[in-house]
Amino acid sequence: MAASRTIVIAGAGIGGLTAALALAARGFRVVILEKTERLEEAGAGLQLSPNASRVLIDLGLQQRLATRAVTPEAVSIMSAQSGGEIIRLPLGEAASARAGAPYWVIHRADLQAALQGEVNDNPDIELRLGCQFEDTAAHAKGLTVVQRRGMTRQQEVAMALIGADGIWSSVRQHLFPQVQPQFAGLIAWRGTVDATLLPREYTSRRVQLWMGPNAHLVAYPISAARQINIVAVVPGNWSRPGWSAPGDTGEIKNVFSSPQWPGPARLIVGAVDEWRKWALFTVPGGEWSHGAIALLGDAAHAMLPFAAQGAGMAIEDAAVLAKCLGETQNEPAPSIALAMQRYARLRLPRVTQVQRTARQSGRIYHLTGSAAFARDLAIKLMGASRVLARQDWIYDWRA
Repeated sequence: MAASRTIVIAGAGIGGLTAALALAARGFRVVILEKTERLEEAGAGLQLSPNASRVLIDLGLQQRLATRAVTPEAVSIMSAQSGGEIIRLPLGEAASARAGAPYWVIHRADLQAALQGEVNDNPDIELRLGCQFEDTAAHAKGLTVVQRRGMTRQQEVAMALIGADGIWSSVRQHLFPQVQPQFAGLIAWRGTVDATLLPREYTSRRVQLWMGPNAHLVAYPISAARQINIVAVVPGNWSRPGWSAPGDTGEIKNVFSSPQWPGPARLIVGAVDEWRKWALFTVPGGEWSHGAIALLGDAAHAMLPFAAQGAGMAIEDAAVLAKCLGETQNEPAPSIALAMQRYARLRLPRVTQVQRTARQSGRIYHLTGSAAFARDLAIKLMGASRVLARQDWIYDWRA
């Protein structure tokens, strides 16, 4: 395939790998640059609602993911204020059928391995591990992308460059150096527990969301329900970049040792022997493209995880970007820049709304005192159907 049909993607995370598959499906040759020597995705579990799983299934990943993902039967919203469950939102196969795609919870490494397997099997995609994006220059034939492997530099002529290289994106730094990640004043702690080590009522196929004073806790099964993924979000000043710093077990247990947290929540936290933590950052603004270069996923719009849509938005980005670029076939080079602008214009309103929803959810989860009591009562009065319906605008999305 001609170099003019080549697209370079910086970053082999979930967004970058999904974009590669979506672009290859539209006839492009794709080169993925990944600075690590092998893909070892930091993090543990993530949630893929139907808006995201629908894209992955359309790309042919259902068979690879079906044996790794778990379809939860429900989301249980729990309150430290009331001491237990305040509402249960039914999911399962019936909800998947209504949405036309499943709601999955999955280990992040399992999703990345499935994507990488599909990429490796595609002759139009080349994954270059240990190869880092360094610079790019525009010219009449498109772009020259400079990449570095150790002390060796090489160049690739491409029609477009996609920065899918995460919250500390080198491509974004090249395009928009004034846009910097902003610390949210929150720290996420994560750990996993073998499902056999917890009582059965804590290991059922459901997502548990515990809302409490200035903190919240999420637990759900991953790895074919053999493990329970646990994430606790608490305020803090520690703001070191990265996704997997060691966490002091005593520190996080102390947060949940307060009598304000009921026994089941304390039991879940206490079951984790090894914690990792990461500071939560967001990326503001709407500058996503310049010429034949565009940003995708966290590089463009890192968000708080409280809507469980970080991976979902990157996957959606990939589908929309591939669709916009696919419409440029056999058109002159300036159409690439217009396609990148169109992609950003299509994605910005939705992503902005999801970012806003995530921020609002975090504030709601962490309410205290009478405000928490009012929150719990309002959720009960709404009922499961109305609470679930408030997610339709997210889940029903299609590229």
